[in-house]
Amino acid sequence: MKSILTPLGPKADKDTVRRHNLSLVLRAVRDEGERGDATRAGVAARVGLTRAAVSSLVEQLMDSGFLTESGKTFSGQAGRPGTALKVARTGPAGLGVEINIDYVSVCVVDLAGTGRVRQTEHLDNRGAPAEEALARAARLAARTLESAYEQELRPVGAALALPGLVSGGSVRQAPNLGWNEVPAQELFADALAALRPGHPALPVASENEANLAALAELWFGGLGDVRSFLYLTGEIGVGGALVLNGELLRGAHGFAGEIGHVVVDPAGPECRCGSRGCLEQYAGQAALLRSAGIEGIGGASGVLELERRAGAKDPRAVAAIGEAGRMLGRVLSGAVNLVDPDAVVLGGIYRSLMPWLAPPADEELTGRVVSGLWSPGSGRLRASSVAGDAARGAAALVVQDVLDDPVAYAEPSGG
Repeated sequence: MKSILTPLGPKADKDTVRRHNLSLVLRAVRDEGERGDATRAGVAARVGLTRAAVSSLVEQLMDSGFLTESGKTFSGQAGRPGTALKVARTGPAGLGVEINIDYVSVCVVDLAGTGRVRQTEHLDNRGAPAEEALARAARLAARTLESAYEQELRPVGAALALPGLVSGGSVRQAPNLGWNEVPAQELFADALAALRPGHPALPVASENEANLAALAELWFGGLGDVRSFLYLTGEIGVGGALVLNGELLRGAHGFAGEIGHVVVDPAGPECRCGSRGCLEQYAGQAALLRSAGIEGIGGASGVLELERRAGAKDPRAVAAIGEAGRMLGRVLSGAVNLVDPDAVVLGGIYRSLMPWLAPPADEELTGRVVSGLWSPGSGRLRASSVAGDAARGAAALVVQDVLDDPVAYAEPSGG
């Protein structure tokens, strides 16, 4: 039998190895900083390098503005105390921009993953041409960048979080926005560059908003040891993402996770995607408010009113959320049977509606998940963390690139 050999890459030279080790040390200091003070000795033990090698790498990262040191830290063991290392609170950072149906949110995240600047505008993007909506987002991003510079942060890239099918920098289809084949990445980058004459153009990436919210949940949420989960976000539509063993599953074309357009009833209401009876026609924000009899109040105000009425035990509000929970549980059970995640995480508007949404969803999951591992109140169905949103996930995606290769993002000499 003829064997198939995978082509090997070029041999790693000294520069490549050093760049890799700089990334290892920077990530180790960042991770140790979440648990306490990092030291050269502690980092050396964690990454498997000698203390002398780590000290050299630390010095380079400090000279480039990625690390700082302060004071002494005591391990409780014999020997001299070590100097405490931290990732810098200034310097390279990430810019995240979420463009959703009824709002735009922009944030800046530093190397530690801390959200440092946040600006949000509530507006209806459904009636605006794509170019106009992206120009609005660029204006908000430009203002956010100015606030970041005031804190001595230097965003080195931007990432767009977009609803719908996103591939190759374009929104192939976003039914609730009415976008089709929109080169969103290019339009946003051009609009932002025009607002910042004299500044270098900021590299821009793009991704589905539910995918980025799921990554934010993975990196910043309260999942503990959970590394495989299905994430749903409720907004005007219903978005979904799947994380398996700590890695986002994008699918062959980047379109995995479109659970909002799983058909619940083929004879159901017509959906903006062109099909009928999609999940979002039963569990999306508009469907929930309509079923609850909340007319003329949309967006966050409508959801707050729905929550208020449910809390007051308004029968129609409670019934509307309960029916949405049942539909969610029905569709989720199929997904759980298919991919066997450790947990299902509900974000967006669902997070505040969990007291009324979770019991019927849990009941459906218990009755339909064939493994028998699902039971009501098991904790496998949970609300997202307040830290897990798409804009923060987008900004953190940029930071991940910095952590992967800090040399590529070092402050230019004389800059």
